[in-house]
Amino acid sequence: MLTCLLALSPALLLTGAADSSAIARDDLAPVDPLDPPQLAAALAALTPQRPGVSDLYVLGFAGDGGDPVFRNEVLYLRQLFSERFDSRGHALVLVNAGDNVGQERYAPLATYDNLYDGLARIGALMDREEDILLLFASTHGTEDHALYVDAGPFGYDYITPEDLRQALDDAGIKHRVIVLSACYSGGFIPRLRSADTLVITAARADRPSFGCGNTSNATYFGQAWLIDAMNQTDDFVEAYRLASGAITARERAEGELPSLPQLSQGKHIGATLAHWRAGLHAGAAVPYPYPPVDAQAAASPSR
Repeated sequence: MLTCLLALSPALLLTGAADSSAIARDDLAPVDPLDPPQLAAALAALTPQRPGVSDLYVLGFAGDGGDPVFRNEVLYLRQLFSERFDSRGHALVLVNAGDNVGQERYAPLATYDNLYDGLARIGALMDREEDILLLFASTHGTEDHALYVDAGPFGYDYITPEDLRQALDDAGIKHRVIVLSACYSGGFIPRLRSADTLVITAARADRPSFGCGNTSNATYFGQAWLIDAMNQTDDFVEAYRLASGAITARERAEGELPSLPQLSQGKHIGATLAHWRAGLHAGAAVPYPYPPVDAQAAASPSR
C-alpha cells in the first residue's frame, strides 16, 4: 500500500515557512496573480461570530496538489461541518489540486502565507473566549516532522511545527482542535500542545500513515476519523477512539506497520468542547461524494 511518506529536504520554498536557502525565493515561486483576489474573496465570505453562541470555525488545508485524496478530504470537511455541525459561513478551505488552477479556481492555494492570513482572519472574527478553531490538514509528512506543500507550478514548501504554532499564536486563537492527517504527524504534538488545545494525528512521530496516491479516494485516517467517525458522533475525542480502532484493524488485516494515531488533550479544552456540543444540534450524516477508485484503471497508463 502507498504511504503518505515523503523523505525530502526543505529546498525549494513556496513561502516563508521553512528555512530559506541562498536561492532567491522569487526565482523559485512566481507570484500567482489569481490567488490574492481568490484569498481576499474567501476571507470576506467568512462571517463574524454569533454573540452568546459557541461557534466552531473550520480551516481545511489540502497541502499536496499531486494526490486528489487531500483535496477530497478537505472539500468534504467543509461540506460536513457546514451541514452537520453548523459551521456554514465559518469554514475556509485552502486547496492545492490539479483542478484548482487557472481561471476556474474554486479555492485559495494551500500555502503557508494563505494559512497564516486565514488564521489571522478567523482570529479577528471569533470570540476568543467562547469560540473554537478546528484546523484539519491533509498532506504528506516527512520523517523530520514537516508538512509538505506542493502548489504545482507555484512551487513547494514545508511547514514545521514551529511555523504552525507561530501562525496560531499570532492569530490570537485560544481554543484549538488541530487534526493532522500525515505521516509522522505525531512529531507536531510537543510544539502544539497547550491547556486549550486538542491535537489528533494520523500517526505516531516515527510512523507513516496510509492511503495516499491515485488508487484511493480517501486516506485511511481521513476515512476513519472524518468520514466514518464524525458522522457517528459530535465528539472529536470519541471520533479519535473509533478511528484508531478501525485503522488498527485495517492495517493488521493488510499487513501494514501500525501507524498508531495519537491524541494530546489539554486540561481545559475538554470543558470548552463540551460546552460547544451542549449548544449544538448536529445534523444528519453527510455522504462522502467521492466514489472508490478503480485501482486497476488508475494504475493503467492513459491513452
